[in-house]
Amino acid sequence: MAVQGLELLKMVVSCGLLIFSLIVVHALIIDEQTNLSENVHPALAAVALWGALLWLSMVEGSQASMVGLPPVDRELYRESHPIAYKICERGHKGDNLDRYLMGRQFMVLALVFVINMSGAPIADADVLNLPTPLANCFLKSGLAMILFTCMIGQLNTQVNASHCMLDYLNDHFATFTVWVAMGIEASGLLHASYLIQMIVSMMAGKPVESNEPPRDAFGNLCYWGKILFSVAFLVFAFTVTLSALFDGKTTMWEGVPSAVAVIFFFGLMSVVGMLEGMQIAFFAVAKITEAERNANPWARWTCDLLFGNGGRGLPGFMIGRQLCVVSCFFVIARVTTVDIEDDESNVLGVGDGAQKFFETGLLGALITTIVASIAWQLVAGAFPLTFLGNPITYGLLRICLFLEATGICSGAWALAALHKSIAGFQKDEVYIGTAEERAALGRGDKSGADGAGHVTGFVPAGQENPLYKEKYNPSSYSEQRAMTLTKIAKMRAEIKETEDGDHKESLETHLKLEIEHLKTINTQQEEHEAHEQERLGTGKEYDTEQDEA
Repeated sequence: MAVQGLELLKMVVSCGLLIFSLIVVHALIIDEQTNLSENVHPALAAVALWGALLWLSMVEGSQASMVGLPPVDRELYRESHPIAYKICERGHKGDNLDRYLMGRQFMVLALVFVINMSGAPIADADVLNLPTPLANCFLKSGLAMILFTCMIGQLNTQVNASHCMLDYLNDHFATFTVWVAMGIEASGLLHASYLIQMIVSMMAGKPVESNEPPRDAFGNLCYWGKILFSVAFLVFAFTVTLSALFDGKTTMWEGVPSAVAVIFFFGLMSVVGMLEGMQIAFFAVAKITEAERNANPWARWTCDLLFGNGGRGLPGFMIGRQLCVVSCFFVIARVTTVDIEDDESNVLGVGDGAQKFFETGLLGALITTIVASIAWQLVAGAFPLTFLGNPITYGLLRICLFLEATGICSGAWALAALHKSIAGFQKDEVYIGTAEERAALGRGDKSGADGAGHVTGFVPAGQENPLYKEKYNPSSYSEQRAMTLTKIAKMRAEIKETEDGDHKESLETHLKLEIEHLKTINTQQEEHEAHEQERLGTGKEYDTEQDEA
């Protein structure tokens, strides 16, 4: 009870901080004390803020669905979730999942930069006559924007999407989001990441695994052309950003020396990179033996934090990590966003049109996506144990766990519950059963192949049905049929009795799955029977009980 009371207190305090942050951010916009509201109009800043925030929530939620659904047989949800089926049919084909994740990473950074332009305070902003300590805490430190973005745009959607993948993805907004992410990757803007991928794979001594046939000559020409374009654009982005930093032409806090600003920029990108890589490495090492994980003292201490205490370390890290990463993103956005005074010359002497483009912050988003996110994820995927066994990883893990323990983002759970209730989300098990139930139906989840050069631990693999490899056993089929027929009878009786429409629909879906399971049992017995007849030269018939269903 004491623990539950403490968690409730954390949630209430967190919701209070979120409400206060909302008031502060909107007060800044109304008083024209944000970049976009000052230079354009408060109405546009408010629309851009909420548009980017809601889109960010879909980007974060759809990621959980896209990464979590590849092992599941798509036919199980073809009829119940047709939009999600079409998205996964395309998004999980070949190497499209990696392409989506790469484009999605840029979208996250770009949207955070837009949110920063729309709602973050300008220098010396002052609203609501806040006392100096409170103003410093929520305005100058950026805490209001961090809480606002984390709880509304990221954590609450991740909570729901991790358990309600099908319902979350079964939306045309999700379709649009996935296609935009894949379009960004197809543009070639991020193809410098593939060059990093090749270098990392060579260092690891592992080939880059692909689910697609080799490219032809024209495909290779386009591929390498995009890589050259991306590398050139990345070099250009670094040139503009560093030139602006050295000339003091960014939104960096006043009084910070140029050299310090540059060091700060690279330091923040390193922290983001470590946090991005740690996420990949932690999921990778969860699959290896304890002896391998405990390769050195730092690795052992890190694993004790991650996998001890009932396994609470890993989810705690994910929440704390999100808070750290978003904090760094906002600071990087402030450091790299180009901004000049009316009497100053344009960066590198470019025209006004190019200068306006520089001021969007997209160059900083591109640098952070490739150099501070994707590159580190690729390295961590190839060398997870190296990431695990160093003191910096342990220190950052401690910080993330501390932030999660404070409960500062506990309000995300309340938002997730409200969102789930309004949207009518249901857990995936309602539609497709548990992994064990799917396996019992002969539609078990596919396994993934791990390899270097991927930003996710799962690589879609070819379908295989291990049940066909089992030794023939007539009694096991009879037992399975009897159990399935019993379930079918109980479900039909419950369908007749229930008056709850949603529950009835769920039962009817499960009934269809059980009938399919019965067909699978009979088909498998027929195949095994035929194999035994051929092997032993005997004839033996069996009567199907499928009609009883």
